[in-house]
Amino acid sequence: MIIELLAAGAAPQNKFGFVEAMEQGGLIAQSIFGVLVIMSVGSFYILITKYLEQKRVFNQYKQIGTFWRANSLKEGATKLEKNSAWRQMVDDGLAAEESHSKMANSLEAHDWMHGSLARSEAAINSKLAGGLPFLASVGATSPFVGLLGTVIGIYRALINIGLAGSASIDKVAGPVGEALIMTAIGLLVAVPAVLSYNWLQARNKRIAELLSGFATDLLANMNSKGSVKPAVVVAPAAAKPAAARPATAPKA
Repeated sequence: MIIELLAAGAAPQNKFGFVEAMEQGGLIAQSIFGVLVIMSVGSFYILITKYLEQKRVFNQYKQIGTFWRANSLKEGATKLEKNSAWRQMVDDGLAAEESHSKMANSLEAHDWMHGSLARSEAAINSKLAGGLPFLASVGATSPFVGLLGTVIGIYRALINIGLAGSASIDKVAGPVGEALIMTAIGLLVAVPAVLSYNWLQARNKRIAELLSGFATDLLANMNSKGSVKPAVVVAPAAAKPAAARPATAPKA
């Protein structure tokens, strides 16, 4: 009697869970799931690494004020962090300035230095954009990869219906559940990838604006032999207290 009560009260075994759906789906479903997992892991890896890279560039930009306060570009370059984007542009600009004497006239020298800074800026922007095409590809294709799993799941459900001769729930629940799971996973992979891509792109555009402005200031400084410098924001000195006025006797 006790054994029968325990058997009646035991929870029914779930035959339609995620693991069971993957087992029923076979190698094709498992392969599609593996591809989606790789896409998701790759997207989060690029998101984290690119965010840290951009954060480092923004932090290094805080040294620009110290750079412009130096007496010369060479002296200012030593105040910038080595292997930084800003140090690279200064080094490339100085190298172009040293070789501009080989140009026939001043116009060619200006174009040479401008082109050198533009190439340096483009190289930095290209490095910052590395990995973003993968995010865009994941965001665009992962829903279709999930849809492929959905189509295969529905196809397997139709085969089971044809073999059984009836659309009983036990024949179609597994394949249909597998199809819905694949659709959901494809969307879960795509949405973070698209959001990450747009966010990182916006930050890259801000860095590109800073690089372009810095390159313009460098070119103006080199062409003017150091006389033209951008306005450097300096913390205002504490206001001195006003001197006390001598007391005057009230008029009668």
